[in-house]
Amino acid sequence: MKIIIAGAYAIGTHLAMLLSRNNQDIVLIDEDEERLSNISGDYDLMTIHANPSSPSAMKEAGVRHCDLYIAVTLDEDLNLCCCIMAKALGAKKTVAKVSNNEFLEKDIMEMFHKIGIDSLINPEILAAHDIINGLKMSWVRQRWDVHNGALIMLGIKLREACEILNEPLKDLCKPESPYHIVAIKRGGETIIPRGDDELKIYDLAYFMTTRNYIPYIRKIVGKEHYADVKNVMVMGGGDTSLRAMQILPEYMNAKIIEIDEKRCEYINELINPDTTMVINGDGRDIPLLIDEAIKNTQAFVALTGSAETNILACLTAKRLGVRKTIAMVENLDYVSMAESLDIGTIINRKAIAASHIYQIMLDADTENTRFLMNANADVVEFVAQKGSKITKKKVYELGLPYGMTIGGLVRDGEGQLVSGASQIQEGDTVVVYCHEINMDKVERFFK
Repeated sequence: MKIIIAGAYAIGTHLAMLLSRNNQDIVLIDEDEERLSNISGDYDLMTIHANPSSPSAMKEAGVRHCDLYIAVTLDEDLNLCCCIMAKALGAKKTVAKVSNNEFLEKDIMEMFHKIGIDSLINPEILAAHDIINGLKMSWVRQRWDVHNGALIMLGIKLREACEILNEPLKDLCKPESPYHIVAIKRGGETIIPRGDDELKIYDLAYFMTTRNYIPYIRKIVGKEHYADVKNVMVMGGGDTSLRAMQILPEYMNAKIIEIDEKRCEYINELINPDTTMVINGDGRDIPLLIDEAIKNTQAFVALTGSAETNILACLTAKRLGVRKTIAMVENLDYVSMAESLDIGTIINRKAIAASHIYQIMLDADTENTRFLMNANADVVEFVAQKGSKITKKKVYELGLPYGMTIGGLVRDGEGQLVSGASQIQEGDTVVVYCHEINMDKVERFFK
């Protein structure tokens, strides 16, 4: 698959990392030679030093044979322009990163589609939805609803109170069990588990279950004493913070602490004053946090532009008694450090945006894709095609490659967990977990 990426910024370079793992034909275009030199030696790709909107640069990159053209520069107008030109020059699919919320309205998106832009993504909105999902369940590090909630994936940090430690998974995850363990992050290692693997204290375990069994999962992992989130304190009033507060559930109340007075005035005009209060101040000021009742707050969300500040603020909030913390960490080098410090949920906008773009480049019929940054694993929803290999044998007979496991499926709108004896049928939406495996090997089972 030939993929052209315009813009060697955060999302573009992260995408190059993801796609280069699958031996794709990648070309990265940017007008800054230094940015290109920083990435070209690390990944298997071609770089072109030129303005991304240059027709000659597009032709040199091979846009006429391009399967996917991705414009992720910092300039929204440039991204739109590049995608329109790329489509006119022969690109099959185009994706543009935008910041204007209005562009995501259905009628506007249809207009863009007509002029050559197939998909639009807004990293701020994507991150906002992840933040709100994290707040809805205080005891969960990460939640992912599969096929509109027919299946639920929960990433949970295991503590001393967990009831299912040190037992082989073959004894825990039987065909009749209400959950499967589909991935484990242990220290710096990601494990796609087999029957003899066991859960250990401080593992980050990924559970696949159905909605009605969430209370049961909460009990067996020893998280029943975690208070549900009703009061939220947010440090930083940037765009991600604003988008998150605009979709805050009605049963939650939030306080945004923003150091810039003019920004506070701007936010006040756009949020619901019945659920959200804006405070002009420094979120690192502990007396201020205490005055604003942080001890009666169930969640603290740090969304400033500094990863270091966000990490330290979450550590401070935990010391002051806040159970649930969420930190925006844009520097990928800090993600593992934040995880080791037990920060809680980590939000990285470029990884979230890259996951959504990553879905588009897959050949097989896919519904959704998520890159689990903490576990360095992919979660993909595939639709089983008629006559595909996945439908011809029971799961245990398929010879799934190491690094691939099936967590569940959705059939006729109903979620089901998958065991070795399961038989996947044509039209099933199948949830697959992959770690350090070429995605082409996975796709072949579903074509």
